[in-house]
Amino acid sequence: MRITVFTSNQPRHIALVYKLASVADQVFAVLECKTNFPGKVADRIPKTPVMEEYFSHVLRAEEEVFGDLRFSPSNVTVLPIRAGDLSFINLDTLKPALASDHYVVFGSSYIKGDLVDFLVEHRAKNIHMGVSPYYRGNSCNFWALYDGRADLVGSTIHMLSKGLDSGGILFHALPKEAPSSPFVLGMMAVRAAQTGLVNYLSSGEMDDMVPVVQTKELEFRYTRSVDFTDKVAQEFMDTRTIHYDHEDKFENKDLSSYIRPYFT
Repeated sequence: MRITVFTSNQPRHIALVYKLASVADQVFAVLECKTNFPGKVADRIPKTPVMEEYFSHVLRAEEEVFGDLRFSPSNVTVLPIRAGDLSFINLDTLKPALASDHYVVFGSSYIKGDLVDFLVEHRAKNIHMGVSPYYRGNSCNFWALYDGRADLVGSTIHMLSKGLDSGGILFHALPKEAPSSPFVLGMMAVRAAQTGLVNYLSSGEMDDMVPVVQTKELEFRYTRSVDFTDKVAQEFMDTRTIHYDHEDKFENKDLSSYIRPYFT
């Protein structure tokens, strides 16, 4: 089995590459690279004291769940590119990676043009970190926690579409247990998504799933990167024990809120 994944270069993204490599003969990984030290190094996230503090919690949680940076397994062919460049790459450049059995997107930039046409035609799957259709856009699990909805911290595995995170839903993946830290909970949601995706790909069960159309009327928030400011991040850090209401919301989930929920 050959799998192509379009992802990024943080430890959580490399962890997905490893999981895919464990069930595939060959993996092609197109990595859109950005700094591994957000808040400390100016990149997509501005370099400010608040962002440095906030992302220090994120990075510690990521290391706890996924470990540190590492080289790819031997059956992985890597194409590193700058974040945001993916839609400008000629399809001929990607040709070796466009003859796979499965295509996966996780944490890439917004894909447009000929590449998205190809991926939609070939039934690519996207991992959206957030429980759609309730939370869509950027940093969805942060906003779910900000709203006191730890029960909606999770992920959505759906068909890739030309619209942002709007494709038919295959299943939701969620952490089974709530850790003491909301930052770790977010990373456990990532792990649940990866585990569910890889298990269903390798078993072939995903091929039999009928995608469920997303209902926009159920949307709580649609957020953009500009919504995540120093003020919001600082407020969350100051009051995160209030926002992290896992006793009520997390431990008493309404299972009807999810599609084919996968807990791990």
